[in-house]
Amino acid sequence: MTERAILPWADIELPEGLSARFYDGTDPLPEGDLDDVEVYVLPYDAGAEPTKLIDRLPSLKLVQSLSAGVERLVPLVPAGVRLANGRGLHDLSVAEHALALIHASQRDLPRWFAQQATASWDREHTRSLADSRVLLVGHGSIGQAIERQLVAAEAVVTRVASTARPAERVHGVGELAELLPSADIVVLILPETPATMGLFGAAELAALPDGALVVNVGRGSAIDTAALTAETVVGRLRAALDVVDPEPLPAGHPLWTAPGVIVTPHIAGGSASFYPRAKRLVAEQLRRYVAGETLLNVVSGKEG
Repeated sequence: MTERAILPWADIELPEGLSARFYDGTDPLPEGDLDDVEVYVLPYDAGAEPTKLIDRLPSLKLVQSLSAGVERLVPLVPAGVRLANGRGLHDLSVAEHALALIHASQRDLPRWFAQQATASWDREHTRSLADSRVLLVGHGSIGQAIERQLVAAEAVVTRVASTARPAERVHGVGELAELLPSADIVVLILPETPATMGLFGAAELAALPDGALVVNVGRGSAIDTAALTAETVVGRLRAALDVVDPEPLPAGHPLWTAPGVIVTPHIAGGSASFYPRAKRLVAEQLRRYVAGETLLNVVSGKEG
């Protein structure tokens, strides 16, 4: 039986007629005959090294990414090879992390953690998420998962997407200038595209009211880092960032120590719930591939 797939895990039930070798992105790139490999499931969150294998697979027909955003992968996949993303896999993980960042910021948890280290009992009431006006910028599946948790927390949510959808009460990004001045919290869940890069610049940040919270769990390039730094170091705005531009955030960058800023190292999508979901998606995708059925989440390349 030929080896027709490269997978990141060995505990995937393979459909009849398909064999595989395993590469998790941490060992050296696979050696030997790769001419028969038709399906390559990229290891998740393993850096750029695994993508180098794509050029060594002459029979490649499908690249399966486990990330929702594949904008940097598209140019690396040969014409005619199908590329599928991990849409849906990260929804709950990212939503949980976004809500954790919001709660930590609104309830000033870093302050209380620091006090715990010194056994201090100073007390003060904080902001709340309930009744806060939240501008949700990006309303795909992850944005919708975040919205469900925001609504459960009794926040007041305004939806924004690249294009307005009035029937769904979704505003377009062209309306941001009107929406920003009334937002207590802005949550960005945007892919990296020419239209989203620098979408939140100095003018957009300046339009937010004093004390507003900027949360980014999409792509760091959506925010002008210098403009956000200028607003946070003086304490006018707060920020909770899982993604930044550049990544990693350089040591000594002012955002590390700016008042009211929380930084996590781009880990929102990788919680324990992700891996079982990813394995189920891959198993179903392999079954469909062998059966000649329509594949899931194809974003480029030709079907059939």
